[in-house]
Amino acid sequence: MLDSYFSLLVKLAAMASIASVLARSGSFKSMLMGESRTLHQRAVLSLWLAAAFSASVAIRVFSQSKNYPAADLGLEGSLLAGILGGYVTGLCSGILISLPAMFPGGELLTMPLLAAVGVLGGVLRDLAPDPEEIWRFTPSFDLNIYRFFKERYNHRRTLFQLEFTVGILVAQFLHQKMAAFPSNLIFRLSPGGSNPPVLTTVATYATSLFAVAIPLKIWNNTRNEKKLEEQERLLAEARLAALTSQINPHFLFNTLNSVGSLIRTDPNQARVMVVRLSKVLRRLLRKHENFTSLRDELSFIEDYLAIETVRFGEKLRFEREVAGDTLDMLVPSMLLQPLVENSIKHGLSKKVEGGTIRIRAYRTESRLHLLVEDDGVGIPEEELATLLDRGIGVNNVHERLKVLFGSEYRMWVESQPGKGARIEIEVPELQNAVAV
Repeated sequence: MLDSYFSLLVKLAAMASIASVLARSGSFKSMLMGESRTLHQRAVLSLWLAAAFSASVAIRVFSQSKNYPAADLGLEGSLLAGILGGYVTGLCSGILISLPAMFPGGELLTMPLLAAVGVLGGVLRDLAPDPEEIWRFTPSFDLNIYRFFKERYNHRRTLFQLEFTVGILVAQFLHQKMAAFPSNLIFRLSPGGSNPPVLTTVATYATSLFAVAIPLKIWNNTRNEKKLEEQERLLAEARLAALTSQINPHFLFNTLNSVGSLIRTDPNQARVMVVRLSKVLRRLLRKHENFTSLRDELSFIEDYLAIETVRFGEKLRFEREVAGDTLDMLVPSMLLQPLVENSIKHGLSKKVEGGTIRIRAYRTESRLHLLVEDDGVGIPEEELATLLDRGIGVNNVHERLKVLFGSEYRMWVESQPGKGARIEIEVPELQNAVAV
């Protein structure tokens, strides 16, 4: 008798192992995420489950043991297939799982049993008021009774949990009854002949309940983790879009002011600036792009500065020191413009004689270094420490880099009052193949 109990414990461990292995597969995880599946997806799910659980049946068959070995999880696997995928998935999985027992095992009643159990799983799925209720299943009968009376206004949910429990017990009951046939037609669930001890029978039924509940809990944890990852991704995209939308209106406001002044003072130059502005707007409308080449980003900066140069005249000068091997590297779109605008607004516009903005770019050990420097009035020391956490320009760039690169980037600001400021960014080297 102790051997029987030990085998039942090993059976639960084997089920947990199979469920964990399946949960590591990206393809299987994607099957778990959607409750409404196409015929192709149901076929794929059936093949996944059939491959795992038919292997457990094959281990039992080839072990040549007279007792019911712990490895055989065909009954629970067929039921799970129907519960997860419906009638077709359960039926097909039950047939496939039974093949090792049919050929060469010669257990002819295994196929009709597992096929029927797979269909029973489909029935249980249809009884669920919501497919998500399947993942709430617990083998604790007293907890299901407690839920039934506690959830006064939602008896349908708790009633399904009881139906789920009864369905598993029915599947095991069918197996017990069919095991009364000659042993060469179907494997026996437990030792002890046709009248095993009552405690052994209770333990057998309880094991089946837990053998279904364990993989559901493991796979539900996998589903929840994947949902959290998806929510984090969507949150990051929403956050990035919000930051970008903050940058663009701020930039356009200043640009349109410059164009408005030109229309009154120099219409010909204003027309040139309108062409420049149209190129800028065309770039801004490409909102689906998170990354662009450094070459395009610098071209955008030149269009922007062409407008600002009209505003400041010879007081504004621009220099670039860009290594040729960095021009085709990818950078976040609209990365440099807020920094250049910040240099003009806070560094050079307050300096009577104006100044120079310098952009540098070089690469070292698969890292791209970008520097925006100016020789303006500089940043007061009391503001320097909190510059990355406030304002629109520098702070937005900092936040976007955090969203896009996590901890794989560096950004810092150096400044001396009266001598200008320098902002340096270091990001991982990206190739064009990863452009979004």
